[in-house]
Amino acid sequence: MQRYRVTLAGGVFALCFSFAVTADVSSMPDAHAKPAQAAAPEPFCPPERPVRWRDAQKIDGVEIEEERVCLPDNPYDIAAFVKGTNNISMPTLMKTRLAADSVIKRNDRDGDGDPDEIIIKLEVAELNGASPDTTEPVHGFAIAPGIKPAFWVFAPKVRGMATKDAHSIEANPLLRPPSPTIRVEQGDTVRIVLENTHYFPHTIHLHGVDHPYVDAKGEGNDGVPQTSEGFIIPGQARTYDITPRQPGTFIYHCHVQTHTHLAMGLIGMLVVEENRPNNWVQTLNVGAGKVRHPAKAIREEYDQEYDLVYQAVDKELHQIVQSSNDPRVIAKRMNREYDLTDATEDYFLLNGRSFPYTLRESLLVVEPDQNIKLRMLNAQSELLAVHTHGHKATITHYDGVAVNPQARIMRDIFDLAPAQRVDLKLTTTDDGLHNYGQGIWVVHDHVERGITTDGMNPGGNISAIVYKSYLGPGDVPKVQGVDLSRYFTEAFYQRKLPVWQNIDEWDSLGDPEARSQETVQPPEAGEEASPWRRFWIGLLIGLLAYVLFSNRERARELFCRYVLEKS
Repeated sequence: MQRYRVTLAGGVFALCFSFAVTADVSSMPDAHAKPAQAAAPEPFCPPERPVRWRDAQKIDGVEIEEERVCLPDNPYDIAAFVKGTNNISMPTLMKTRLAADSVIKRNDRDGDGDPDEIIIKLEVAELNGASPDTTEPVHGFAIAPGIKPAFWVFAPKVRGMATKDAHSIEANPLLRPPSPTIRVEQGDTVRIVLENTHYFPHTIHLHGVDHPYVDAKGEGNDGVPQTSEGFIIPGQARTYDITPRQPGTFIYHCHVQTHTHLAMGLIGMLVVEENRPNNWVQTLNVGAGKVRHPAKAIREEYDQEYDLVYQAVDKELHQIVQSSNDPRVIAKRMNREYDLTDATEDYFLLNGRSFPYTLRESLLVVEPDQNIKLRMLNAQSELLAVHTHGHKATITHYDGVAVNPQARIMRDIFDLAPAQRVDLKLTTTDDGLHNYGQGIWVVHDHVERGITTDGMNPGGNISAIVYKSYLGPGDVPKVQGVDLSRYFTEAFYQRKLPVWQNIDEWDSLGDPEARSQETVQPPEAGEEASPWRRFWIGLLIGLLAYVLFSNRERARELFCRYVLEKS
């Protein structure tokens, strides 16, 4: 009877154990469980550009300032933009991707040592668009890890492919948002030639820049199809003539279906510099950011100069371009079905990138006791409120017009309406007013959604004023806060990584269910443990335990004999 009870108990145990294993306990959190490790983050500074590009250097007689960020501008591009592609050596031109007639400079009419006739050729490029050959967006340009909304941009005329090379779908570095800053000198004869390489019509409106309503031929020169001129249809070109009489910070943008074409990226800064002798200005600043060859008038007062372009993306609008390869379908969806009044902006960019990628390109690297020129453009559709931590800057110009010196004010929040520009004088003198001392001081939009990426914080247009003493090896900022590497992963912006995971040794605010899709591989087809498979596994384990328990005396005898023999 006793043996029967033991046998019955063992059988019940085996059966219960098998059902226990059958139960799906994967959804039951364990407060002490550690989440799967995320895929290895991207390096802070990817090895995409030679380190020597960051150094100050001279190319074809052009003095190029250092740029202490991970991804500096190609210095050979800078030389070409300063002297013109027609005035540089062939070896220098071949180290760029520029067409030989991209920027032409000639005819020193006033004999002051610099050219007075400037010809700039722009194309229209599409980034992250649809392709019949691949499901990946082309030509690829990421604003943050794994995030590639479509863009249209004005771009300098390039030679060769629109990709990095024949084996890549990543965009040529000259093709990127924001549309490049154009710099010319006061009084120059400037011809901006738009060669429409896109599948939609476009124009250029010179916003705030001194320009005639019609050119010398009597053709429209204001860029507005409804009043000034017709569309520049695909395959056509048009030249815009200006001889600007007033210096200042202005803009240029497409004026076709403006409510969408601006948001797609067809807007950039246009700067007219004060006239000075031998003033070879940097005609284009691709991607905005640091001006590596400032104009003469800027050097008289400032140690550095930066162009800061703030943009925002409604992902629904930008996804339209990725939804079809047929321009007629895209036109219908964008011009008739898309409703801007229902739109919301999801991605916020500074100079074409969102945090953390802004830390690779758009840091303001300074030293003590410097004067820094900042030109800001709000290319978003709503208010921008830029806050500079640790510094108060002085407003010197609004919309290209100088502020009376007696009326200039210092602030640490600079509010800009859409399309508005403001020029700032940032002083790094540690006096408790202009600056509070050296460090890594954040610069960001204080309209809080501007520091998010599709709702995830930190993201958006966050950048920083970084003192050189706070740069480490490879020009990586020596931050004293949390580890930044988690933000250099797609998983974070896909909402797969808890914001406060591992915040302390107890992981008190962590998520035990957190899993990174990059590392947790799905089971192969047919390999997923079904309830019946778990049942049979549990039954076998239970039966094995029952057999061992029922024969425990015999098992003990065999074990003791084995030990004695080995002794």
